[in-house]
Amino acid sequence: MVRWLKYFFLGTFTGLLGVIVYLSPAGLWLEERVGLSTLFLLRGAIQAPSDVVVIAIDQPSASQLNLSIKPRLWPRNLHAQLITQLAAAGASTIIFDLIFDTPSDIPEQDEALANAIKAADRVVLVERLDYEDSALLNQHDNAAQHHYIREGAAQLLPLVADAAKARAPFILPKVERVHHYWTFKSNAGDIPTVPVVVLQLYASALYGDFVRLLNLSNPELAAHLPVRMDDADIEDLILTLRNMFVSSPQLASQLKENLDRDNRLKVEEKRVMRSLLELYSGDQIRYLNFYGPPRSIKTIPYYQALQLDTDNRDHQSERENLKDKIVFVGFSGTTQSEQDIVRDDYPTVFSNPDGLYISGVEITATAFANLLENKPIRPLSTAGNLSILFLFGFAIGLSAQILTTRKTIVLSLLLLCIYTFIAYAFFKNAMIWLPFIIPAALVLFTLMLVWALKVLALEEFIGIAGPDQELDAIIEKYRGVFSGTCLTTDIAGYTTLAETMNPSALEKLMTNYRAALKNPIVQHHGRVMDTTGDSSLSIWNKKSENPHAAKLFGWIKKTPSPADRSRACKAALDLNAAIARFNKMNNPPLPTRIGLHFGGMSLNKSDGTYRVTGDVVNTANRIQDANKIFKTSILLSGDVIEGLDDFLVRPLGSFPLPGRIKPVELFELIAYRQSASKQQLWLCETFANALNAYQLKKWREASRYFHEILSVFPSDGPTHYFLPLCQNIKMNLPRLLGLFSK
Repeated sequence: MVRWLKYFFLGTFTGLLGVIVYLSPAGLWLEERVGLSTLFLLRGAIQAPSDVVVIAIDQPSASQLNLSIKPRLWPRNLHAQLITQLAAAGASTIIFDLIFDTPSDIPEQDEALANAIKAADRVVLVERLDYEDSALLNQHDNAAQHHYIREGAAQLLPLVADAAKARAPFILPKVERVHHYWTFKSNAGDIPTVPVVVLQLYASALYGDFVRLLNLSNPELAAHLPVRMDDADIEDLILTLRNMFVSSPQLASQLKENLDRDNRLKVEEKRVMRSLLELYSGDQIRYLNFYGPPRSIKTIPYYQALQLDTDNRDHQSERENLKDKIVFVGFSGTTQSEQDIVRDDYPTVFSNPDGLYISGVEITATAFANLLENKPIRPLSTAGNLSILFLFGFAIGLSAQILTTRKTIVLSLLLLCIYTFIAYAFFKNAMIWLPFIIPAALVLFTLMLVWALKVLALEEFIGIAGPDQELDAIIEKYRGVFSGTCLTTDIAGYTTLAETMNPSALEKLMTNYRAALKNPIVQHHGRVMDTTGDSSLSIWNKKSENPHAAKLFGWIKKTPSPADRSRACKAALDLNAAIARFNKMNNPPLPTRIGLHFGGMSLNKSDGTYRVTGDVVNTANRIQDANKIFKTSILLSGDVIEGLDDFLVRPLGSFPLPGRIKPVELFELIAYRQSASKQQLWLCETFANALNAYQLKKWREASRYFHEILSVFPSDGPTHYFLPLCQNIKMNLPRLLGLFSK
């Protein structure tokens, strides 16, 4: 249960991390700057709608007409001529992305432009927004209390402005890469922008049908609208419709239902009507669905558009292609040098590598084309994005703990590939923008976190994985020679367990096992220096001695310092208790054998990892292995327990361990003396008497003591070992020697 709570916690943490990052400014920047751009690049360029055309003021046109490339210096009678020809060609709406806010040097040109605009009766002028940063002052000290920003349309030349069908601004955010625009600008009184005005004009023929459908859904609202579209100012009508849909959130769905049931409208008319409904009921911020690099929308140089009235057959064909088209006129440079002279261009995801950006007039045309097709980029709802990120992070975080590292990597990459395909499919086919970078970052973060946790857990268990001043000093000053206590562990039956257990489950079990072993050792100032499979090696080192002094005065008998040996014994007892608790909570259990020895060891360092070698290490392993024979848990040598009175130990005698010439005196470490039970004290006392009788070859007396022990402790391992030897010592003596010489 505790393990699954840990899994749940990390999964929840990863999921919440994705949610928090998404809600932060950094998350939006990541998804816009990297995620959205990546989706556009994966999708590539697409076909722009043929209903939209751009007439470009560019260097070729300026050269052909012997004019400056700067649009403000172009004569306005030239624009009047263009408007007349576009109107004659049947253009549906003409949008001038040029600011006519000052009189020209020749007044007659302003009059000619105004007359052409009025005669065409289909021209929309782009106007500039002015910003006013105001402050409300405190009446006492004139200190600024509140700041507010107000935006409003800048005044165009009245003669020209009054002739236009409509006027509207088009605002793009000042960012390093343009992704969105506003349909309605709240700081300017919800003023509609150019794409909104143009779409409403484009759909003017459907106004009567719109009122009819609205009357079916809400007669009261329909009564507030003019009967004919021409009876109202276009901007006032748009604001009325916008407020109507904002104040009645259900209105759009009701009108869509009526539209689906309507039999009078054609398919194309229904599409345009649906685009209007989405516009008025949707968010004021719209993400641009770019069609490709600069000039992906059909672009005609200005000078060629002026030649539409000639008898040239190609020009006549071009003129026919402009019928019923929405035409945007403005600066659109063909090279970076042109854009350096006239700054009306913006960096986008499709900016050319040579530095050519998409022009402002083409972005305006793109925004309108998106509305007309009803195909803007739509971010998934906030609730939907948060749900996806949390579930994705939770799944990755959970699987990273349950599966092996290799399986986690494979599964994470597989999930990421599947999610990438889904996000790409949604983006390409439905123009729905799903979070893209944050899920990938979650996968990377989770893999790094799990890797770090596993490495840290292993490093904390196996000891030092980086520079350590004390150990480095032993190597540098004392040639790696030091004295200390060595503790080794080994899991009984691990080989069989590894063969039968699922590798993933075994890895999790061993990770938790190592964590249980680590704490007692570290708590008692030990270092776990190495692990190999189910085995471990820990040391407690006392102050090193000079190797030259050891050679000269090594013959002098010195009593080993008890502090580190005492800590090692305490760690062994606490470790044994920790394993017992661990085995109660986990299945299968991992019974562990522990062996301790004291003496001189050698320390070396390779590739940043410390390694301990020497006879003491080998002997500690042999002592640990002797637990198999005596059916005990903790065995130690006489060198470890010498001079330590805080522990209850049971002497087992001297034995010639494999690889050693001299026999080693073995003791079983049972408990802290002050916390030992009466039964444990009796056991040690009685066993000492039995062992003494055994060593004096008093077989009958020894057997009596051993039988007495078995009556109280029927499964006592050392007693079961010595009792058969007492019964027939002569026959079993070779066996005794043989077992410890293999």
